[in-house]
Amino acid sequence: MSKVTDVAFKGNFEFRTIKSTKSLWVVQCVDPNCKWRLHESKTVPESNFFVIKKYVGVHSCSLLSRNTSHRQATYIVVGEQVASQFLGAQKGPAPKSVQSFGRTHLKAKISYYKAWRGRKHAQSLIRGSPEESFYKLPSYFYMLEKVNPDGNSKCYPIAWGIVDSENEDSWTWFLRRLREVIGDTDKLVFISDRAQSIKKAISIVYDRAQHGARAWHVAQNVKSKFRCGDMMGTYWKAVDVYTVEEFGGYMSEISQRYPRVAEYLEREVGFEKWSRCHFSGMRYNITTTNMVESLNSMLLEAKEYLYIALINVIQEKMSKWWNMRREMSMSLTSPLTPKREDEIRPRFTESNSLLTQKLNPVTFHVKGPEVEAVVDTHKMSCTCRAFDIDILPYVHAIAATHHTQNLRFHGTIKNIYRIPPHMVLDILIVHVFN
Repeated sequence: MSKVTDVAFKGNFEFRTIKSTKSLWVVQCVDPNCKWRLHESKTVPESNFFVIKKYVGVHSCSLLSRNTSHRQATYIVVGEQVASQFLGAQKGPAPKSVQSFGRTHLKAKISYYKAWRGRKHAQSLIRGSPEESFYKLPSYFYMLEKVNPDGNSKCYPIAWGIVDSENEDSWTWFLRRLREVIGDTDKLVFISDRAQSIKKAISIVYDRAQHGARAWHVAQNVKSKFRCGDMMGTYWKAVDVYTVEEFGGYMSEISQRYPRVAEYLEREVGFEKWSRCHFSGMRYNITTTNMVESLNSMLLEAKEYLYIALINVIQEKMSKWWNMRREMSMSLTSPLTPKREDEIRPRFTESNSLLTQKLNPVTFHVKGPEVEAVVDTHKMSCTCRAFDIDILPYVHAIAATHHTQNLRFHGTIKNIYRIPPHMVLDILIVHVFN
């Protein structure tokens, strides 16, 4: 039938079915006065092949009987025509593009609704039905594991979950599966928005882990609740400072101008959730991240796909991203990651201008025009607290290492900031998104 339909599109005519059975198919032109006619039947009942018994290929109908909307241009036919454009992780054409395809390729006028239905049909042809996709998941994951044996040790993001909705049960289920890969430890940090379902699930499954709030998400809540956009600069300074004394200064400023905001940040959110200096876990230098927004943007349309098609999009994107990072890392000459190299370089230069006094074999007093701190090279600690919190040497710590015999500044840099063999990264921070 599809071949006959193609002929009808190319010839700009329509046909109607006169008779259709399992062994017989007869069609003729929509104009009853036209001689165009096709008669097909099976020669062998068990066969799926039809043989043309009679065909009159010349039209005797008037052009006035032709219809620009074309009855053969059903949503099923339209979907079959554009299905190839949905292969792989392609999102395929939008309904308006399908309409344009109908005009240029099928020579037919297609309504927006028919284009939309055709698009949906094309997706189902390529990606299957929800039921088919669900039942194929076990075999799909088996093959995915067979061709990616090292995925657990080298691929970040660590885990993905497909659930019916975001609630306490779905988050608890997801975290229990995650715990099979990453055990509970006080060195583990979760950073998420302030959804109560996430908070409750983490407390159930990971009672030893630390849970911080994304500073950006807290900022959005503050702006929407209190309309205090002119204060947000002070908020971000409070987020980023390393000492409680500096933090207190900025919070006093916020409290004087917006006392309700200060109360919200302290009592409802909690300083320890969003401020760098109050957080008790190893958050390194991460207070907020656009990783969540990037992933949500990447999956904006794919979230509507069926299971396997969605997983295909994720797998393809992750493979592309990590291959790019692998190739980039292979070209680096420094053992540090590029961003940390850029951070350390000006600190190293500034450290040469500081005065350093040795207090004992591991403790140093470091002074400069605007900075003064005490560094303990044994504990990897500094009174400015930047070294303690970021686990990355600040200018004082680098200056102190200039005066030690057994320690150089690169020896104070943790492995998480280095490019280890095979690019296996060891950092236990989990960004939670939905």
